[in-house]
Amino acid sequence: MKKIFIGILLLGSLVAKAQNFGTLNEILNRLEEKKGINQNLENVDVNNKKFILIKDFDDHTERNFIIIKGKDVTYVEIFDDKQTNESTSNVFTGDIIRKKNIISLRADMLENKKVPLPVTKTLLLTKQKDILYLIDVNTKERWIDEESFNKK
Repeated sequence: MKKIFIGILLLGSLVAKAQNFGTLNEILNRLEEKKGINQNLENVDVNNKKFILIKDFDDHTERNFIIIKGKDVTYVEIFDDKQTNESTSNVFTGDIIRKKNIISLRADMLENKKVPLPVTKTLLLTKQKDILYLIDVNTKERWIDEESFNKK
């Protein structure tokens, strides 16, 4: 009799935990939808798009560009020194793979020379208030679409 009673208690606790998980899962899905993470942007065309990321530091400014043309990508880094007003740049080329809202970037050529360690980025395509973003899933940096950037 004890075994049956304990079995019923364990079964009841598992059902309660499954219901809690379902509720928590629904809450997380709603939060992700509000933040723009769970969007269906498969039909959004990123061909011929340019995305921009600007980082400002005390001694320099970094301007980064991702230019997508079909399955090819150009990744540009521009460093502006604030003291000398000189700019230096690196131009990488490579390819992308897109699966739903995820874009994987691999740039393995630096100014037409193969580099031993390519620049790789995994980006999440999101859209909020008609502004298209790429969010780097590792660093959480936001790359804004140039067309959206120029509107404001």
